[in-house]
Amino acid sequence: MSAAAHLPVAGICGYSSSGKTSLITELIPRFVEKGLRVAVVKHDAHRLDIDRPGKDSDLFFRAGATVFAHDSAQSFLRIPGRGEPALVLALELLLRDHDIVLVEGHRQTPLPFKIWLRSPSNDEPPPEGASFHAELEPGPERTDRAFGILWEWLHGIVMQTPLRAGILLGGQSSRMGRPKHLLEFQGKTWLERQAGILSSVIEPVCLLGAGEVPSPLRELPQIPDAPGRAGPVAGMLAAMQWDPSADWFFVGCDMPLITPEAVRWLLAQRAPGLWAVMPGRHPEGQAEPLFAWYSHRAASLLSQTDRPVALAGHPKIATVTMPEDLAIALSGFNTPEEVISALRSLPLQ
Repeated sequence: MSAAAHLPVAGICGYSSSGKTSLITELIPRFVEKGLRVAVVKHDAHRLDIDRPGKDSDLFFRAGATVFAHDSAQSFLRIPGRGEPALVLALELLLRDHDIVLVEGHRQTPLPFKIWLRSPSNDEPPPEGASFHAELEPGPERTDRAFGILWEWLHGIVMQTPLRAGILLGGQSSRMGRPKHLLEFQGKTWLERQAGILSSVIEPVCLLGAGEVPSPLRELPQIPDAPGRAGPVAGMLAAMQWDPSADWFFVGCDMPLITPEAVRWLLAQRAPGLWAVMPGRHPEGQAEPLFAWYSHRAASLLSQTDRPVALAGHPKIATVTMPEDLAIALSGFNTPEEVISALRSLPLQ
């Protein structure tokens, strides 16, 4: 399987009696307390017994189907097959809406991150196994050490995940009299200015939605809106479908005052367990969802709403207070009078 470094999959490996199950059991509530969704992949050397022969779900499985069974309190997915192909499929499913997957065993499987647990006999990792990023001795400090190692690694994962920028072109803007992204200031359209600023921090920059594009930007990817959706969500979901493994920084086309410093500050607020970071507008404090970072996992949340601002307050979404000297980046304009007044008092470079 692929051992892509930015995937939050960690193997907890060791020989029998090394404490793998005990460590994972102790780690799970620590991650949950931090707001993370945790999944565990367990390898059993013996035959699994998770269904009763003769039950409908067992009959379906034995006939060759993948079976999803559930009741009011729990669910399970039973996939035919064995070995690495089944593991790859399971990880793909789990990574869509979990912040970390802990894999028990699989000491010879190449995983993005692996910890080796020594048993009381102080055994060495197997020479045929893939490299291990840490080796932990048994003892009362093991859980603390393992959690610290994994938490630091997760921070790195957040920063290593591919990042794209998307500018939402919007509609015709009847109040403005013409599409906002084509308005000009200091010899450049708002769209050109935004693309230049974003590209100094994030690449590539993509244009989201239909609309005329200034000639200097026609080499940029322009992604059509997702069919059947309206408003900014149509562009955001289309971007996430265009590159589903990347995180996205979305900007509305009516924000000509964005700065590299504001973009970098917001990106610095990313953390394990968060699926989006939105700044609060000054002075009213309402979340601004169109100058914000979204994890690729946020696609499942966006697909359930037509108003991105409705996600503010969700436990996986952080609303942060931007420093006053950077908050001008959140300024948006709807009428020519607003533009003239603001740009006269705020010289741009």
